[in-house]
Amino acid sequence: MQALIVHCHPEPTSFNATLKDVAEATLSKLGYGVTVSDLYAEGFDPVEDAKHYRDRLDPEFFSTLAEQRHASMRGSLPEEIRREIARLEQAELVVFQFPIWWHAQPAMLKGWFDRVFVNGGLYSSTMRYDRGRFRGKRALCCVTTGAPEAAFGPRSRGGDIAQILWPAQFSLYYTGFAVLPPFIAYGIQGHGFAYQADDLFQRQLDDYKTRWARRLEQLDQDEPLPFPGWEDWDECGRALPRAEAG
Repeated sequence: MQALIVHCHPEPTSFNATLKDVAEATLSKLGYGVTVSDLYAEGFDPVEDAKHYRDRLDPEFFSTLAEQRHASMRGSLPEEIRREIARLEQAELVVFQFPIWWHAQPAMLKGWFDRVFVNGGLYSSTMRYDRGRFRGKRALCCVTTGAPEAAFGPRSRGGDIAQILWPAQFSLYYTGFAVLPPFIAYGIQGHGFAYQADDLFQRQLDDYKTRWARRLEQLDQDEPLPFPGWEDWDECGRALPRAEAG
């Protein structure tokens, strides 16, 4: 079994990094071969740009989707993108570790989605959703927040956590992953250790580490999040009555 951890936090001593380490140790103990994509440490460039494509389909006008598709077909994708795709293809389980910043994943991780999920290679007009490239693989988001759990309900101060995570999780489903319910460590001020060092906060951190390890040990008990599939839409992509009722 192979697992990939996509880790996105700039501080090596952050609590996100600690949760990444817990995942790596726990999955290794469970028999997984674990690879870590540490986006900041590896210097991943999150900005999609014409400079990444040497063998251009159209040297005069940069169309992101067209150039991704062309490079996928020609085998000329940038080296770091080929590396990340190979890691995805080898893994049965992919864990995304990141903080919630401005009600979303960090820009670097969004850029990873933009550049790695290449048009024509990892998805097409017909190869997506429940017919996606990564059918049979599982994905899981492990995130930290600054505000406490009570602030993340519908219409609450921090916003609805399900809505905040929807873009990332739906994008994973778009490429075929079975997306497991997220693990959320709430109330991690600063998403690291610098802001609080009292005993109560340390016990909270230790509790999250224990709960995260236990969650990984019990992943086979998880049911994937429900998303609609091709049978739920009409030819224009609108929800059919049975899907709306569900």
